[in-house]
Amino acid sequence: MIQCIKQLKTAFGLAFLWLVCLIYFTQGFRSFVWTAVSYQLKDRLKLSPSASQFVFSVSFFPWSIKPIYGILSDCIPIKGKKRIPYLVISTVMSLVPWLILGINASTSSSIGHLMILLTLQNLGSAMADVVVDAMIAEAVQFEKASFAGDLQSLSWLSMAFGGVCGSLLGGYALTNLEIDIIFLLFSILPAIQLFSCGLVEESSMGGEVLSDFCISSDSHHLNGKANDLDEDSSLEKKSNVSTRKRKKIQKKSKKTQLTRRKAQTLSPGKGESLPLLWFQSLKYATYNLYRAFKQPMILRPMAWFFLAHVTVPNLSTVMFYYQTEFLKLEASFWGTVRVIGWLGLMLGTFTYNQYLKKMKLRRILALTHIGLAFLNLFDVILVSRTNVAVGVSDKILVLCGSALSDAVNQFKFMPFLILSGQLCPPGIEGTLFALFMSINNFGSTVGSFVGAGLASILNISSGSFDNLLLGINIQLFCTFIPVVLLFLIPKEATGIA
Repeated sequence: MIQCIKQLKTAFGLAFLWLVCLIYFTQGFRSFVWTAVSYQLKDRLKLSPSASQFVFSVSFFPWSIKPIYGILSDCIPIKGKKRIPYLVISTVMSLVPWLILGINASTSSSIGHLMILLTLQNLGSAMADVVVDAMIAEAVQFEKASFAGDLQSLSWLSMAFGGVCGSLLGGYALTNLEIDIIFLLFSILPAIQLFSCGLVEESSMGGEVLSDFCISSDSHHLNGKANDLDEDSSLEKKSNVSTRKRKKIQKKSKKTQLTRRKAQTLSPGKGESLPLLWFQSLKYATYNLYRAFKQPMILRPMAWFFLAHVTVPNLSTVMFYYQTEFLKLEASFWGTVRVIGWLGLMLGTFTYNQYLKKMKLRRILALTHIGLAFLNLFDVILVSRTNVAVGVSDKILVLCGSALSDAVNQFKFMPFLILSGQLCPPGIEGTLFALFMSINNFGSTVGSFVGAGLASILNISSGSFDNLLLGINIQLFCTFIPVVLLFLIPKEATGIA
């Protein structure tokens, strides 16, 4: 591992490597402060479980529009630079809200102000996530491509390490410190990140973004479309269908040549308005993104992953209230729960890579949702107090459920990452991959809204958990709905292809 870090340092420079690891570490360390936010909403603001879940859903919405940040940084350079300026802006947006919440206690006591500041903070974090992913993609191009796997592994290791540290220290901080102090302590990391942005140099890109993006996107889209058509024609054995598809390819080729000529006419020249060029660049980027995404080979699997979140109500916030108020589980224990969750996530990743990746994707996802339904029984046992009758403590049940749940969820997330990477046509990989991740995040947000609505309908509130068992049973039933929709996943797809 040390030798690998030395090689990466030689290839990319110490400043770049430090910045990437710091950003990923900060993303993982967010568990340190967001646990405090949960207690702020529950104990100080006295919000109901459904209201708290609504606040979280709104606050995390910026993670659902990540392609916008990618398109902006790709198409509108600031002083000729596409990455570092946006990273500085995003870091400032991540830093300022925590400072305000830590210094001005009245701000954190207002639901409206708190929601706005948390949303702004997530906007900065999501934008930084997109920008650093783009920086990594650019850094490993050409002669440094052999370091791509090592750099990604180091990035994920940094985030996992940050998650473990944040969870451990977060439980201790909640027990011994005021929540305002926790907000201020966390702001140290974005402050260091802001300073570190000045250590990395980025070369000026000039005004070449528009024409290059349009031409490469169109030419690669044609190739990607042709490959999809060839793949479809091998599945459909009727010759007349293949003939129609070849005609479509020829027609698409003519359109691509016309688009190339248009792109060349829009290249920056003397006397042209820079804002107009930016507008044209954004328009072409959005159009190419839409045209690639509407292909059935891309649209259908992404629709399944979105529906897999939407159709299952998320009751995590409700369970947090139940476990802290009814079961009286202390804040320090929650730090341990989150650490176990991170370890379960890493165990799930290892298990998937070792034993599941060559299995048919439909079977992986079906088994995953069956496993999640089984783990929902842990919550049924916990809420019905069956575990007490058989002599199993609440803490043991919560710890086991957390570890296994994160591990099993990783069986669904890993093929999502792999499938997303393989479906991206060359030329717009970064932006389209960000769109895939946004679909996953937006589905999770909608699932949280559905869970909040279910809790409200069942009148589940702080101190009133009479209908919680019914809500969990509804969630258990809904877990099987995505299994019925697996026809959207390509039949022959496996966990790696």
